[in-house]
Amino acid sequence: MNQAPNPNRPRLNASFLRTPQGYPYLLAPLIPIAVALELAGAPATIVFATSALGIVPTAALMGRATEELAARAGPGIGGLLNVTFGNAPELIIALFALNKGLQEVVKASIVGSIIGNILLVLGAAMLAGGIGRDKQTFSRTSASIQTSMLLLAAAALIMPAIFELVEGKGLPAPGAEAIHYGGTVEHLSLAVAVVLIATYVIGLFFSLKTHRDLFNPEYEDEDSWGWSTRTSVIALAIAGVLVGLMSEVLVGSITEASESVGLSEFFIGVIVVAIVGNAAEHWVAVLVAMKNKMDLAVNIAIGSSAQVALFVAPVLVLASFFIGPYPLALVFNGFELGAILLAIVIANQVTQDGESTWFEGVQLLAVYFVFGLAFYFA
Repeated sequence: MNQAPNPNRPRLNASFLRTPQGYPYLLAPLIPIAVALELAGAPATIVFATSALGIVPTAALMGRATEELAARAGPGIGGLLNVTFGNAPELIIALFALNKGLQEVVKASIVGSIIGNILLVLGAAMLAGGIGRDKQTFSRTSASIQTSMLLLAAAALIMPAIFELVEGKGLPAPGAEAIHYGGTVEHLSLAVAVVLIATYVIGLFFSLKTHRDLFNPEYEDEDSWGWSTRTSVIALAIAGVLVGLMSEVLVGSITEASESVGLSEFFIGVIVVAIVGNAAEHWVAVLVAMKNKMDLAVNIAIGSSAQVALFVAPVLVLASFFIGPYPLALVFNGFELGAILLAIVIANQVTQDGESTWFEGVQLLAVYFVFGLAFYFA
């Protein structure tokens, strides 16, 4: 049953755009600008920058429409909608990159999303939420379960790389554009993808059915716009089309833009693409942490990383057997493997006590910037 709109809830108008929740939508004019620049043959660097920023409001709209639908569908279906569409923008970007044959960019974006959520998002949330407070608390059990899922995913994701290191050509260089590894490791990656997706589906049953209270803390959503179901579905469809449009423009300009600014495609994939694909979700995590809803912020950050590892990465492997020049092998380079393992170990360490402070946020951000420096010089 649709709920009647609450007249006290904010609307998507000029006053809403001046609120923290409305800031991402201020970038909406960049959507037609990016398309116009692409059609006009503007320099790739400008096209890349405008399209990257143009993804932010489209991702925000997609996330908000999903939340509105989830609020009306009940905890079970609502949770399923949130986890299904939570990483849709970055999945769409990666699919376009996969179709263009940018295999290493796709793998870099997977790693960038995992470590970005753990270090950048959780760090920013702990810092922003901890300022002015002695500490914040969250469910240690929920965080422990999700970090355990990440450790499982990490074990699965690194095995094809170990196989290739021992039996094949070795690990790819950070600057590699595309490497065709051949049938054995591609089939191993496919088998790993199937296991990860099966684990993800079982995890959905665990988190949405048998242990729902651990993963869906109840908060009053004072910022809800009160959309009808029809409006939410239309907004979700429009957001999906716009994300696809911006993704096509973004991916089409990556190679030339990286050459123009002197950055490797690896750095652009692991830092830039990963950030813009999740920018709206990142912003939400920081906002809820500032409202002392740290349970929700941790769920967004750690849960999103787990979803990327257990769902987005294997879906891309499966999709690569149908699109792109050849299947995607889950063979990550040394920097990516090290970043994944270190980030997940750190996530387990900082969440094991169920408490956070602003200084822990500073430490997480420091690690992320160190990783970024290493990726830049790689």
